[in-house]
Amino acid sequence: MTKNPLSKVAEHMRIESDGQVTIPAELRERCGLLPGTEVEMIATVEGLLIRKRFERRTDGRALVEHMRGRATRSITTDEIMELMRGE
Repeated sequence: MTKNPLSKVAEHMRIESDGQVTIPAELRERCGLLPGTEVEMIATVEGLLIRKRFERRTDGRALVEHMRGRATRSITTDEIMELMRGE
């Protein structure tokens, strides 16, 4: 049985005097919280739930930013075009 990569992880953070909390980089990465990502805060009986706010965007900018720098190898524009054309 494989472990869920988004299973509960106990992280301890401190609320600063201005009300800000720093979300550790590992959690931001695992949850896809990029700079500029909007989140929702929901009060529950267990405490405060913070979750990524999903808004349908058609311009593709968020996807491009999310994918930037994630390539596992370098490939030329010509090679990309060949892959897309099925040549």
